[in-house]
Amino acid sequence: MFFNRSSPKTRINIFRKMPHFMKVKDIGEFGLIGRIASALPPPPSHVVVGIGDDVAVLDGLNGDYLLATVDAQVEGVHFRFETTTPYQLGRKVVAINVSDLAAMGGAPLWALVSLILPSDTQVGCVDELYRGMGEEIQKWGGSIVGGNVSKGQSGVAIDFCLLGRVPREKVLLRSGAKKGDVVMVTGTLGDSRAGLELLTRDHGAVSPESRAKVLESHLTPRPRLREGQKLAEMGKVTAMLDVSDGFLGDLHHLCDASGVGAEIYLEKIPVSLACVEVARCSGADPHLWALTGGEDYELLFTVPARCVEEVRNTLAESTGVPCRSVGIVRGGADGIRLKDKDGKILSPSRATKGWDHFVPS
Repeated sequence: MFFNRSSPKTRINIFRKMPHFMKVKDIGEFGLIGRIASALPPPPSHVVVGIGDDVAVLDGLNGDYLLATVDAQVEGVHFRFETTTPYQLGRKVVAINVSDLAAMGGAPLWALVSLILPSDTQVGCVDELYRGMGEEIQKWGGSIVGGNVSKGQSGVAIDFCLLGRVPREKVLLRSGAKKGDVVMVTGTLGDSRAGLELLTRDHGAVSPESRAKVLESHLTPRPRLREGQKLAEMGKVTAMLDVSDGFLGDLHHLCDASGVGAEIYLEKIPVSLACVEVARCSGADPHLWALTGGEDYELLFTVPARCVEEVRNTLAESTGVPCRSVGIVRGGADGIRLKDKDGKILSPSRATKGWDHFVPS
């Protein structure tokens, strides 16, 4: 009643003074997620893992856990049609969700797509978007089973919800790392950031081979689904997630969830020759791209020191993808430290917290 009687201007001033009118940029993406989680009622018993991991884990399938994840791609924030095709976008939106399931050791089942379109969007654009999504989800064993279409005012947005499954005894979380474990990562890091560089700046000196490699990494990433399943099958991994917010940012997530710290050796961070070439042409540090660039969708995980060789060899033999030791898990009070080849501890920048939608980079 009070707000109904007051003028619009009075109502706005009152709302601005209320605590919940703090701006999201003041607390950041992960502060906002924490605030949302604390405001919700406790989850029921069949929710094994709720807010705070790559994927929600639900006790809903006979013998297996049901996995649920969702990710949005928004025009002007995540992509621009000047630099990506609808087909490539369709493939990528599926791949980044499949990557979340890979981080749990799971497999995709069904997807729902919510599509927001300006009314003047070309129908052919939608056709190509769904062609890309259809091909990519089929490649990994899932299918699109429904969704929603709505009119939007300022660009295309795709919200992709993916359900999957994982054997109960195989599910991997980000919360199990122990002091003394070894930090490992699959593939190489920084290629997606190098691809973004070529989409935003012209570097004519980059070789065609390097150009093709990094552009593919950025525009149509390959989720490490088979690798994640193999790591889960081995039963040696103590914690795992995928590298989407940047290696150091995601390492922070893993360490926070596990209550540990980590020491990372800069010279061991795997960086491709293509990434190095693009970085040098742009006057950038390829290791900085590898540590903070994001959207690599490699797997970052921890294993007991005694299992490192077995994990490395088994993964290479079964999938052809290498994994490397890049550091060691320390006590929680140690935080995250970077060391160069001379053992010097490097001062982390604010970028080590990783990508945050609401905090300016």
